[in-house]
Amino acid sequence: MHNYHQKQIRKMKFNTKAIHGGQKPEETTGAVMPPVFLTSTFAQSSPGTHKGYAYARGTNPTRTVLEKSFAALENGTHGFAFSSGMAAIDCVLRLLKPGDEIIAGDDLYGGTYRMFTQLFQKYGLIFSFVDMDLVSNISEKITEKTKLVWLETPTNPLMKIADIKAISSAIKTKNTDIIIAVDNTFATPYLQQPLNLGADIVMHSATKYLGGHSDLIMGALMVKDTKLAEDLYFIQFAAGAIASPMDSFLALRGIKTLHVRMQRHCENGKQIADFLSNHIKVDRVYYPGLKSHSSYEIAKKQMKDFGGMVSFQLKDNSKTATFKFLENTKLFTLAESLGGVESLVNHPATMSHGSIPEEKRLKIGITNSLVRLSVGIEDIEDLIEDLDQALHS
Repeated sequence: MHNYHQKQIRKMKFNTKAIHGGQKPEETTGAVMPPVFLTSTFAQSSPGTHKGYAYARGTNPTRTVLEKSFAALENGTHGFAFSSGMAAIDCVLRLLKPGDEIIAGDDLYGGTYRMFTQLFQKYGLIFSFVDMDLVSNISEKITEKTKLVWLETPTNPLMKIADIKAISSAIKTKNTDIIIAVDNTFATPYLQQPLNLGADIVMHSATKYLGGHSDLIMGALMVKDTKLAEDLYFIQFAAGAIASPMDSFLALRGIKTLHVRMQRHCENGKQIADFLSNHIKVDRVYYPGLKSHSSYEIAKKQMKDFGGMVSFQLKDNSKTATFKFLENTKLFTLAESLGGVESLVNHPATMSHGSIPEEKRLKIGITNSLVRLSVGIEDIEDLIEDLDQALHS
């Protein structure tokens, strides 16, 4: 029966999966929406004999439904819901041991870079940061100690694109045991499915597009290898960084509209990128849907569309001019995070990427005049008018 259900899910088109994938009416009552099981423990008829649930750190019925939905979205067999995106990354790194080497992109979310360098480096893990525009940059770094390659694509905040299929193929040709993990937060499963392109683990900050309403903090991992799933489950159970039942319910509700939200995010993102590209105050726009983007063809090949994240540099690269713009937007709220229905504006150098040393930030292009937009699903005319008035303020 389980195998039959898995096959049925795989046959579903994405929009159907977002609503029905891994889900069915609740067995006891027939509730169409999964109940929120606010319980820490479950009755046992005899020691060790129960209905699949013993203690809620291990499993909770609401979280189980969400994790099945996660797996369905990424064409995986197992999903895991964590208390945050960072907790999900932490779980992946705990697969490793001192002396193991990790290759990661040179443009990473600041929190990921901070975790790699300030937490796990002191436990003996060795990190190399490379420009993933070229597959050879990664291949050259692989040694017999390489155990994990960590990709972000599109990257945060410079919107760089890594060719998941080409990178995965090159790595597995050298060593099939190297784990390939992809942070798919910016693209979402609606636009890109890394497990189909050769990756072993997909990670999401489900806080962002999967939840979609800026009302929860959550991380997700999706895999298709049973042994890897067992290892990740043990780490999550032992370390305890689990998503709560209420947050699991909210994430499930958000996922049901992921496809329709992403369609509008993409439509608006493209128009904002075009508008900024032609604006007198803007120097450069970073958006994979622009034909001027260096990896446009790769993005077009591996993504269904180009998303709602847009970064740009002002011509006036002074901090004063940048802050003036950031302080004068009305619809674009100046705030951390991204991926909600509302538009947000972020200053990477002082906000999302403030934990990266200035020298490294500047080297990869995160300057004081770099602005990152999370383009929401409001009316595009209102969004463009807001950016225009703030740019001229």
